[in-house]
Amino acid sequence: MATATKKDYYEVLEVSKTASAEEIKKAYRKKAIQYHPDKNPGDKAAEEKFKEAAEAYEVLSDENKRSRYDQFGHAGLGGAAGGNYGGGMSMEDIFSHFGDIFSESFGGGFSGFGGFRSGGGKQVNRGSDLRVKVKLTLKEIATGVEKKIKVKKYVACSHCNGSGAENSQAYATCTSCGGKGHVTQVMNSIFGQMQTSAVCPNCHGEGKVITKKCPHCYGEGIVRDEEVITINIPAGVEEGMQLSVRQRGNAARHGGVNGDLLVVIEEEAHPELIRDQQDIIYNLILTFPQAALGSTVEVPTLEGKAKIKIESGTQPGKVLRLKNKGLPSVNQYGSGRKGDLLINIAVYVPENLTKEQKEALSEMETASNFQPTPSIKEKIFGKFRNMFD
Repeated sequence: MATATKKDYYEVLEVSKTASAEEIKKAYRKKAIQYHPDKNPGDKAAEEKFKEAAEAYEVLSDENKRSRYDQFGHAGLGGAAGGNYGGGMSMEDIFSHFGDIFSESFGGGFSGFGGFRSGGGKQVNRGSDLRVKVKLTLKEIATGVEKKIKVKKYVACSHCNGSGAENSQAYATCTSCGGKGHVTQVMNSIFGQMQTSAVCPNCHGEGKVITKKCPHCYGEGIVRDEEVITINIPAGVEEGMQLSVRQRGNAARHGGVNGDLLVVIEEEAHPELIRDQQDIIYNLILTFPQAALGSTVEVPTLEGKAKIKIESGTQPGKVLRLKNKGLPSVNQYGSGRKGDLLINIAVYVPENLTKEQKEALSEMETASNFQPTPSIKEKIFGKFRNMFD
């Protein structure tokens, strides 16, 4: 899948997956100023980062696109969103879409950076993500499925409710940051004085320190355990696609926000059917009499067996199509459209013949209707040429 080379949009803007719309907007504004072409004339790398940030903001600022991105990653956006700014949209297009971002709170210019202020809030711990693999059959992929999986993970300590402290009184205000959770620094740069904020190294952004630790989790607020998690997997997912179940990953230290559970899809091979994106392929082998005389045969589908009619004189290489017997696309926004079942026809030529069978075939060999006409030859070999175009 082409999405493997794209960067995570949250990482691009340096925000958490639980960031609010306002936090995402502030993060984009910061990136846009940092890599703005006026500040970085002739710097192609900065220009790419500028476009990259615009692409990330275009998705994460839209509630619907962000929801699909959170669940399916880049694959969930299809061709409808994402990739436009990095791929071919000009700087003028970006400014026309997000021009208000640059003027908001900055007076429309890029001076006065000495007054820049970060959010200033206390840092909230976030648990790490968990990644699991889930195997699905083609039938499960066709309809969507609910899976229950057992995972080993960190959960909040039940004795201290995840706080890490023995009781509610076992805390003291951090003396390094005065309870703010962050410390500020003033730096001189070519743009003037810049004020930056950093997480307090003493309390790690919490604004307080534990004076008496919980004896069960040793002050961490988390313990190792198992949990059964229900995952609803939509129809049409593909091999290697990664779904995200929000806040079902590892618990965070000291009552923070859980990480996500990342579910990687694995497809189990079907004994008879082959997947080609949304289409399903079945290779049907006919006997010579079936192909010559015509017949009615059964073929497997995702719903069961289906009977199809084989016309007399059916040639090897012919493809029969059963409409809407394939798979839905996860990117079609519930349109109900499906791929097709493609039936490739092959004809089996017997390898061991009796004397009588050989004599019968020898008599037919010279018959005119047993010889392919020029139009039949062109039709057959034309298919082979198309395979290499």
